[in-house]
Amino acid sequence: MRSEGSGAPHRWPRSVYANGEEPDPRFSLANERTFLAWLRTALALIAGGVALETVRVPAADGLRTSLSVAVVLLGVIAALHGWRSWARSESALRHRRPLSGPGLGLLVGLGVAAVGLVLGIGLVAGLVAGPASGHG
Repeated sequence: MRSEGSGAPHRWPRSVYANGEEPDPRFSLANERTFLAWLRTALALIAGGVALETVRVPAADGLRTSLSVAVVLLGVIAALHGWRSWARSESALRHRRPLSGPGLGLLVGLGVAAVGLVLGIGLVAGLVAGPASGHG
């Protein structure tokens, strides 16, 4: 679909495409691949959170449920960050400005590390305490 009079394609979101110059397609495509990578990460986190609760790993129920919710929330944050990062990067490319830093990507990374650390400690504590409590 074309805009009236301009000959330029009508693309969404207008807030990104309405301003600036068309960048080299290779940069826009790389930006899109990064966005898709964030979506894959988000899907993996959401699936991991669901699996963590469904598989019933040997950790305390409250801990497992809390970590499951945290992982799903990290997945939601990753998806939202991917969209926001794509829009900011595309806008920067169109205006020939420097690209922004990692933003919420750092938060997602730290969150995944924290969940992994707590889950690891919970698993070790659950596995060590489990057999001993069954004998007494």
